[in-house]
Amino acid sequence: MASTVASGKRPGYGQLLRTPGAWTFLLPGFAARQPFAMLTIGIVLLVQHTTDSYGSAGAVAAVTGVSMALFAPQSGKLADRFGQRAVLVPGVLVHTASVVALTALALANAPLWALFAAAVPTGASVPQVGPMVRARWAAKVGGSPLMPTAAAFESVTDEFTFVVGPVLATALGTGIHPAAGLVAEAALTLAGGLLFAAQSRTQPAFGRRDGEDAQARHTSALSVPGVRVLAVAFLGIGSVFGGMQVSLTAFTEEIGRPGANGLLYGLFAAGNMLAGIAVGAIAWKSGPRRRLVLGYAGLTAAASLLWAADSVVLLGALGLVVGMFIAPALISGFTLVETLVPASARTEAFTWLTGAVALGQAAAVTVAGQLADAHGSSAGFVVPLVGTALALATLAALRSRLAPRGHSRTVARGIGHRVPVTVD
Repeated sequence: MASTVASGKRPGYGQLLRTPGAWTFLLPGFAARQPFAMLTIGIVLLVQHTTDSYGSAGAVAAVTGVSMALFAPQSGKLADRFGQRAVLVPGVLVHTASVVALTALALANAPLWALFAAAVPTGASVPQVGPMVRARWAAKVGGSPLMPTAAAFESVTDEFTFVVGPVLATALGTGIHPAAGLVAEAALTLAGGLLFAAQSRTQPAFGRRDGEDAQARHTSALSVPGVRVLAVAFLGIGSVFGGMQVSLTAFTEEIGRPGANGLLYGLFAAGNMLAGIAVGAIAWKSGPRRRLVLGYAGLTAAASLLWAADSVVLLGALGLVVGMFIAPALISGFTLVETLVPASARTEAFTWLTGAVALGQAAAVTVAGQLADAHGSSAGFVVPLVGTALALATLAALRSRLAPRGHSRTVARGIGHRVPVTVD
């Protein structure tokens, strides 16, 4: 990357995608992460159909999200220690079986406690493909000017899945059968997850790494103060995802146009994806900490208008704007991880952040579902506002803890030297 640094030019997506070996994990990684965007909305559609309650549907989805949030970091820690393939293969098999069991129980009108019991392994075994792909990028381009571009590219990829996934799950659930979305999620997880796991040549080194001392190898990502701050902040992003999913579903049911749910959520995700493309293409003069705070400020302001929307057109436009502020926050947070956490704990750090999003989503789905049942969809849209406002306050108070860890220490044989990064 020396030529890039010397020229001072901002590396673009084309240069990133020419990284040797990148396509061998990008394509199967995209297929494997697609089901993640289908899971929550698939559960909401199925359980709401069988119980006629958004509160019950939200509660089951919430159990799944909480379970994922609790187990995802452990999955990341195991991947750092034993390799991604060793974690992915059993996880994919357990997840597929758990989704099938949850679907069968819902269709059999099983009691709510039985759905909760099936939701626990469903969430715990969600394959953490996004963090694993990010860890592969960090292993290849970490410390270079390409790393922010890689973080932006991953955000775009994530959001593209959130454009396609909810639309696909909604189309299957409303057009074919309420269970079709979850069945498709299980099938895609099985096929995509095993294909990604087979790409063992591009997985990051695991176990002991040359040049790292014993303390670094055994450091938990959550022991880093900046990671804890980011995890709390990412709860706010999860509140937007969860609140939007339930509230949009309730809104389209209220107006008698349930098929519009996928379109509205697709517009929300499209705004996120378009902003992600722009963030990765711009040569920013401000550092990621400042962009993170500004992104949350814009997200809070946009979310404050959702509850007042009374038409599909207005809600679609507002959803697009809300989505456009998520990408800067996500990308800045994931970019900061590379400067905060040693390589031996990086996959775990990424899973703490995605787990925080899932936990925030779970809480938002539960609360928004209860509010939608009791007061209508407009009340559910208050959840994203509260979640993002609390996250913004946390970032404003603890911003100093996001300062990058020192990279100037000399390590044996020069290993561990990093290219200086922009801080603010």
